[in-house]
Order: sequence, then structure tokens, then C-alpha cells
Amino acid sequence: MHPNGGSVVTDKKSLRPFRLLRQDLRHLRERYISDWTIFNQLIVASAVFVFFSNILPGLTFANDLYVSTDANWGTIEVIFSTGLCGVIFSLASAQPLTILGVTGPFCILAENLFSLCQSSFGIPFLPFMAWSLIHAAWMHWLLAIFNAHDWTMIYVTTFSTEIFSLLNSVIYFHKAIQELQRVHNQTSFASFLYSIIGTIGTLLVAMFLSTAEKWKPLFHRYIRMGLSEYAAAISIIIFIGLPHVGELATLDRDTLHVSLTFRPTNPERSTFFVQFWHLPISWIFAAIIPGCIITILFFFDHEISSIICTEDRFRTRKPGGPAWDIVLLGCTTAMCGILGIPPANGLLPQAPLHSQSLLHRETDFTTSSGINDDDKSDANGSYTVYEQRWSHFLHASCILCFVSPPFMHVLGLTPTSVLAGLFLYMGEQSLSVNPILFRVFHLLTPPTELPQLPEGIASYIPVHLYTIFQVLVTAGIFVVTLTKAGPAFPVLIMALVPLRLTLMRRIWSRDVLRYVDQWACRNGTPEDSNEEERRSQLQDDDIVHDIEAELADQVPRTSTVFEGKELHWGDD
Repeated sequence: MHPNGGSVVTDKKSLRPFRLLRQDLRHLRERYISDWTIFNQLIVASAVFVFFSNILPGLTFANDLYVSTDANWGTIEVIFSTGLCGVIFSLASAQPLTILGVTGPFCILAENLFSLCQSSFGIPFLPFMAWSLIHAAWMHWLLAIFNAHDWTMIYVTTFSTEIFSLLNSVIYFHKAIQELQRVHNQTSFASFLYSIIGTIGTLLVAMFLSTAEKWKPLFHRYIRMGLSEYAAAISIIIFIGLPHVGELATLDRDTLHVSLTFRPTNPERSTFFVQFWHLPISWIFAAIIPGCIITILFFFDHEISSIICTEDRFRTRKPGGPAWDIVLLGCTTAMCGILGIPPANGLLPQAPLHSQSLLHRETDFTTSSGINDDDKSDANGSYTVYEQRWSHFLHASCILCFVSPPFMHVLGLTPTSVLAGLFLYMGEQSLSVNPILFRVFHLLTPPTELPQLPEGIASYIPVHLYTIFQVLVTAGIFVVTLTKAGPAFPVLIMALVPLRLTLMRRIWSRDVLRYVDQWACRNGTPEDSNEEERRSQLQDDDIVHDIEAELADQVPRTSTVFEGKELHWGDD
């Protein structure tokens, strides 16, 4: 069974229409009531934690979109999309542990599309984006109807997911640099210097507080847990208030741009609705191309997000529903296009953080007999996740509340330097758990200090080459995102899957690839699967050979004379 609820099927049943959808809807009925029966303090704390870890990155992307899309999208659009899509998924999705929001890769895609619409196409951005998202919606539905989860994600390995995660980290770091560049261009030099202090300070304080659980015996356990879980929020609050103290209050500041009423950021728009039918018919069909690219990005992003929030270490028991969630994602994507807001999809960094915040210890008592025949109880426990919908619903509802003018005014106090610091923190958090980082450290470690390799790998040289190749591929894709070909970068991400399964196995040995890579959506490695297939094929060949030999023995060996030669029936 697939960890996200769908069985791995590789035969002709994979293409049977609606097979996964029927299965997912059955699983959704079975789990839905029980998802609302669990509610406690840990769930509330998780909702607060995910609220900050979702809305704060959203604000950073909102400020970036405000500049790069010429105010077509801003803070209220990002908050509206994140809250609305989150509430819908908390109520109707098959896997409520997945967290939705506006992602960095989509922001890059939107920025490039806006640039093309303005400089090359000469058409309005929002109607073209609306049609792109509408096309992406029906493509999502087709993928779900024809069980795309079974014949795509089972071939994804950690080679691709690690590169995608590293690309996200690089994007975060690049966004932070861009924010500081804007501050430098729009404020005085003194203000710019303080912005650097605010950016680095936000990063360092958040990183310092995130280690609070290791401060034992300092403070009570709950205080340490609170400091660790709300590290980013505490750091941001400190550096939002600091510029208002003393002489710092006299500095000019570049703050987050917000709407003071419930209306779009662009002053030319009065309502959240796009008249998408006014676009010329030729451009409506042309929007299929970016729609396809968005579909690839969202499908890959959301599937991986759902998988990593249900990893074995979280011990999830309830089935998910990859096909139904993709249908629901298609619906919210089309809805966002029509409303003129950026679409939300699965967030890679926040999804496992959500599951991590819901971990609790389940204790099982086992009875054993003592020396004097006295029964003794031993407490054996394991960590598992509260699988419910409350934490997703509560945090998404709170985010949705921030579209109201009073709360939006509070967001407007946030300096952009703090957002740059948050970008750095998000990049650091994402990078710190990426296996590529540890293999890069191995590149800098003397050979005598490296861990021992498994049998079959003579040296670290092929492992180092594998790591260097991943870094170079990530750098190449990132460079593509900075060009006019940027919208096509999701296609490059997906192209890594066949590259890994075909070309790379000719360059690296089977033992090396088994050591550094594995399937992302199932147990084992591609090399193990190849050996099983080859072993199965050899067994089939042996069976066929035995049958042929048995049949040959059963053929009567009679002889006759033909053209003067003695022939035996059964001979070749």
C-alpha cells in the first residue's frame, strides 16, 4: 500500500479510468467522521505553529509578487488564496495533513509570465493567467481520472526530490537578496544598513530559538517547546517592533504593501473577479502551454508534499487519497484564476512540519512475570501523529481572517528587511534537512574521517561525483528560472525522472546508486527493482526451459529412412 493511501499498481489496471477516484472517495467516507472527533491542546498548539509558518512565508512572497507583477498581486491576494484554499482542503481533502500555500516556484513562474505578457505578448496578465489556471484545472482532472499517481510517482526517486528541495532553498536565498536590493534602491543608506542588521538578526534569533528544546535543564520543558515551535514568529515580532524604539524610529522604512479595504491591490480593480472571456481566442488556446507547465509543477509539488507528511516516521494509519486531492486542487486552481488571486498548492517545507507538530507518544502497557511470580507492567511507547482536520481548519481560518482591514493594517507594519530574514530562515531550514548538504560536507572531509562505505563501493569518488552532479543540475535549473525560459523549469524537474532511470545507471554502478538514491514513494531502490525483474525473468526462462525439456523427453524417438539417411523424430 502506498504511504499516501493508494496502492502501487503497474499493470494495465493503472489506466482504468476512475479506479483511484472510487477508492479515494471510499477511504474519505471511512475516515471523515473520525477526523473531527480528535481535539486537544496539542492540536491547538499545532494550528498556531502552522499559522505562523504558513502566513509569514506567504507575506514574503506577497511582497515579491507586488513588485514583480506591478501590483496585480499583493498581500491581500496571497492571504485570500492561502486561507480560502486551506479551508476548502481542510473540509474536503482526503489527506488533511497536507498544507496549502503560495509557493516560491510558482512565484517565479508568475513573474516570468507577467514579463512575457507585458514585453512580448502585449496582453493583460490576469485574464491570461486565469485561462492558464482554468486549463490547468481540467488537466488536473484528467490526471486524476486516469490514475496518474500510479504511473508517474512510482518512478520518482530521491535524486529528483532532493534537487527540487535544494532549488527551493536557493530560491529563498535569492529572494532575500532581491528584497535587500529593493531596500537599497528605495531608502537611505543608513536605513539600508539597518535593514541588513534586521535581516541577519531575524535569521539568527529564529535559528537560535529553534534549538530551545536542547537547552535542558534551562527553563521548563513546555517553555522550551514553545520557544522552539514559535521561533520564527518571536523573531519577527522582535524585529518588527525594534525599528520603533529610540533613534531607529527616525529612519525611513520600506514596509509590506497592504490594502486598507477588502479589495484587490491593483487600484484599477474593484472586485475579486476577472473577466477572462475578453481575451482573444488565439491567446485562450495559447494559455494551454503555461497551463500544462503549471499542472506539472502542482502535480509534482502536491504529490511530494502529501508523501513527506505521511512518512513512516510519522506512523500515519488512515488512508489518504492522491487522486481525489488532485481533483480538488484542480477546482481550487480554476477558482483562484477566476478570482484573480495566485493559486495555492501543497507546501513542501510546511507539510512535514505540520505532521511533526502533531507527534505524540502512545503508551502500550505489557505485563511480564517477575521472579516471585509478581506481575510487572512495562510501558512501551511509540510516537504517532494525530490524524485530524482541526489543526488545518483552524490555521487556515485564522489566515483568512487577515483579509479584513484591521488585521491587514497590522501586517502593513512589517519591514521588508524582516521578510528577507524570514526568506533566509526558510532556506536554511529547508537546506538543513536535505541529504545533499551532508554529502557536500563529505566533499570537504578528509577520506580518513568519512563513514565506512557499504560492501561493493571501493571509494567515495563516485558518491562525490553524484553529489556534484546534483548541485550542478540545481544550479542549471535555477539559471533557467532567471531567463525568459523560466516558465519551463517544472518540465526540467520532471525530466530528471527518466534521466535517473536511464542514463545515470550507465554512468554510476548499481551499488553506488543503491547507496545514494531510493524510491520516493515506495520502499527500496530502482536497482533492487531491476534485480527482482531480472531474477523473475531468469526464473521464467528456467521454467520455459524445463517445460521444453520435459516435452522433448515425452516425444517418441522413432526412426525412418529418408533419402538414404536415418532420421529420429524428436531430433532437431
